[in-house]
Amino acid sequence: MRQYSPDLTPPWKKPRPVPEVPAEPGLVVEEPGSGFCGAVIGCEAGTVTLEDRFGRHRVFPLQPRGFLLEGRVVTLVKPASGPGRPARTASGSVAVHGARARVARAGRIYVEGRHDAELVEKVWGDDLRVEGVVVEYLEGVDELPAIVESFAPGPQARLGVLVDHLVPGSKEWRIAQAVSDEHTLVVGHPYIDVWQAVKPSSLGIGAWPEVPRGQDWKTGVCRALGWPEHTGAAWQRILGRVRSYKDLQPE
Repeated sequence: MRQYSPDLTPPWKKPRPVPEVPAEPGLVVEEPGSGFCGAVIGCEAGTVTLEDRFGRHRVFPLQPRGFLLEGRVVTLVKPASGPGRPARTASGSVAVHGARARVARAGRIYVEGRHDAELVEKVWGDDLRVEGVVVEYLEGVDELPAIVESFAPGPQARLGVLVDHLVPGSKEWRIAQAVSDEHTLVVGHPYIDVWQAVKPSSLGIGAWPEVPRGQDWKTGVCRALGWPEHTGAAWQRILGRVRSYKDLQPE
């Protein structure tokens, strides 16, 4: 008869199970062996590719307990592929499967910076491609009057603009009032930065931190939340938690 020895390892010495986390694009993790920290940009063939704040790429195997997520040990796994195509896009509109992107029209949407453009692309990108609308960077609302004048909006070339901190009486509000007409629509949110357009609950935090005046807001947010003070990686973490318009503030 085969004899089996009982497992006499004390419970406190046994390795604890760790959560399995899908390696979704934008998820920021650290590989503890090398100390390399970066956002997931690809996952295939049992490996994951990370990009750090300097744009460097590293490929690591998907090993059990192989990464740190917000300081906790996790096992990264390949994201599951859905069995069918979604009936809705991230914006909530009806998905149009198999449609090619329409040739760009004369109309444009301008946003203030890269983070704004990435958020618009993630939530409304499918809709914009179907309609043939291109998103471009504004790089600061101060340049808006000159851009509108150069663009010369009209019935066949309408212009839409998304700006930060669009509240009555602000500089942004005054500029928007000066350039708006029947062919130019300037809209915005009331927040300091587009980061705040993402619901805190989608990030697992109670609220966006209050940052003292005179301090860089994004850096202050990272510091208050205990994140590395690298705003590019922080944004990838935030963007990675956005799945649809439901993750955004209604404003």
